[in-house]
Parts: sequence; structure tokens; C-alpha cells
Amino acid sequence: MAQPVQGAQVVGRIALLLRLVGRNPFGTPLAEIVRDSGLTRPTVHRLLTSLAAEGLLDHDTVRHTWHYGPEIFVMGTVAAARYPIEELARPSLVRLAEETGESAFLSIRRGAETVCLLREEGSFPIRSFVLHEGVRFPLGIASAGLAILAYLPAAEVDALLDDTETFAARWGGQHSPASIRANLERTRETGYAVNPGLILEGSWGMGAAIFDRSGRPGWALSLTGIEPRFKPERQRILGQLLLDEASRITQTLQRPPIA
Repeated sequence: MAQPVQGAQVVGRIALLLRLVGRNPFGTPLAEIVRDSGLTRPTVHRLLTSLAAEGLLDHDTVRHTWHYGPEIFVMGTVAAARYPIEELARPSLVRLAEETGESAFLSIRRGAETVCLLREEGSFPIRSFVLHEGVRFPLGIASAGLAILAYLPAAEVDALLDDTETFAARWGGQHSPASIRANLERTRETGYAVNPGLILEGSWGMGAAIFDRSGRPGWALSLTGIEPRFKPERQRILGQLLLDEASRITQTLQRPPIA
């Protein structure tokens, strides 16, 4: 009975390390992976080396950072054919970036987190770099997670917010359960979420949820930029653009399949 448990534990550790490596497109140093994984340095190094031998990771020996390897690209390409959300969302991201000048993103819900999948840069020269492909945030942190969390059933919201004290310690008191619930209420009133520089001062974001065929929020579109670009009067314009594009994708996803 012990062997299956050990095997499952190894799989869990490998999945965790792959997620940690994928957080930074410029590579992740070993020390950071060790710190955030909670595993010992020898264990992390052994697993990373094994993954590199299989082509799942690459090691930059000059910068001493770890990156996704070519096999990850192959797997992602195969998975994309099964889940075409990126193909559906790309035109919306392009339109949002062109119309607003801000950077536009698509994020997906994965359990209690959101993961950024796609990015389209806007024309405005000053940008926020809080969000990029592969970045994960807990639901309730950042505009995409707020937009999704706002439309989950109340029981799910309560269960998720029961654990917020742990990441409030990491992300700051502005992400206390009470603060998140207040932001969720505002999101439900307007239809779109606003992150007023809660992760990084001066870096703002707005998001709108995309719904699957069952009516559950599974993805979100978002815009990020610097605070002066998100004045109240412009928020309404940006919010409506996000809602229009999110609705466009939702309608396509909910369309009955052609027989």
C-alpha cells in the first residue's frame, strides 16, 4: 500500500515544480523553486534534472535558471487542439489591445487559482508587468480571479475564502476575506472586476468572466496598465469593452455543436 502513495507524492511534486518553473518566462532560479516548493534542495535538484533529461525542462547554465523544455511545447500544442479557447479568445485580445492601448490577457481557472494563458500587448508605451503567460494567482487576487470568483456559487466562494488568511499574509491585508467580499459585490454590480493596484502599487487591472455551456465561469479577459489610465470615467468604457468581448466568447462556447 505504501508504493502507490509514494508514487502519487512524486507526481504531485513534479507537477508543483513544473508550475513553479512556468511562473517566469525569463527563467526561475533554483533557490526560488526550493523556497516556494517547500522541498529540500537535493530533492528539487534531482527532480529538475530528471525532467530536463526527458526534455520537459531546460537549464540555462549561464544564468542558472530553469525553463520549460521542448516537450512541454509539444504537449501544449496537442492540448490546444482539444481546448480551443485560445483560438476563440485571440481575436478579442487583439481588439481590446487595439481599442484601449492597454495589454490584454486571457486567464483560465484551475482549481483555486487562475493561470494566464495569452497576452496581447497594447500600444501605450508604459506597461504593467505583473501579469504574463504562466503566472498564477489565487482566486480573489487580481482582476481575472475576482471576475471568476464573483460568479461562482456562494458555497464555493465561502469555501475558498475560508483559506484567505494564508495568502492575505503573503499578498497583504488588502486581500483579507472582508476586502475580497466587498470587491466581489462591486464586481457583481458592474459585471466587471477592478484591481486598484492591490498587488503592486500603481499597477491596475480590470477583468470580465467568460462562461462555459453550464453557465459556470471558467476563464476571464483582463486589461492591465498604470493607474492614470484607469480613471473612473474610463473604467466604465474599459469595463463595457471587456464585457462585450467576454460575452462574444461565451456565446460561441455555449453554441450547440453542429451535428
